[in-house]
Amino acid sequence: MIDRTALLAAIPRLAGRHVLVVGDLFLDEYLVGQVVRLSREAPIPVVEFEECRQLPGGGANPSVNVVALGGRVTQVGVVGDDAAGRSLIALLEQAGIGVDGVIMDPDRPTTTKTRVVARGSLRFPQQLARIDRVDRRPLPAGVESQAVARIDALSRNADAGLVSDYRSGLMTSAVIGAVRRARSGERLVSVDSQGRMDHFSGFDLAKCNHHEAQDYLAGLTGRKFALEAELDFKEATSRLQRELNVGTMLITRGPAGLSMCSDAGYVHLPAANRS
Repeated sequence: MIDRTALLAAIPRLAGRHVLVVGDLFLDEYLVGQVVRLSREAPIPVVEFEECRQLPGGGANPSVNVVALGGRVTQVGVVGDDAAGRSLIALLEQAGIGVDGVIMDPDRPTTTKTRVVARGSLRFPQQLARIDRVDRRPLPAGVESQAVARIDALSRNADAGLVSDYRSGLMTSAVIGAVRRARSGERLVSVDSQGRMDHFSGFDLAKCNHHEAQDYLAGLTGRKFALEAELDFKEATSRLQRELNVGTMLITRGPAGLSMCSDAGYVHLPAANRS
């Protein structure tokens, strides 16, 4: 039976491991300022700009986490040939992430998620609005071919592959096929997908949240699949593992932690930092 202690003991084994991360790349931008008054034009606060912060987001977020755990990462993804794309590549390099797999596409913008954050009388800054600049079209044939070629080449020196699918154009059938080809011997491949779970059948590990699990199971069964009691999550993870033919199935449950099912059994891991 899988237990928490065994999983925690496995974390140090990530040190030095090389992971190829394939994902939709975002630039997370935070425009931070001080609330000074209410606008005369609309019932909204006026924020005087103080600073702009930028962070790697989307499919770059797991790359940052792997590096923080002591691993090595090469990133595969697509950005625009624009200021946001260049900023994102620079941030990846600063984080120690290899960018040999990052492709610049001059015909699409870098996905940028801009948040307006206000400082005021409250203890913590508050997010007032978010503006997403995103192009969800599938990759054009030329860019797709480049992505496939880079996955084929870079996976040879990787210990594992990780797909972070935000449904923003990168994960075409050909790109998923290239990741699947990378699975061999001891090289495992995993996926965190916002839906479309059937596209990743046969992976070693698949993860979704409980809403995505409900939607997928409803499509399979033709009925609403309740995820409330512990037995519901046990049944759901077990069924998804079988249907998708994955080694391990994870369903995240927000503040309730996550449920995991593999051939070794089922386990619920509560959130470690719930306040």
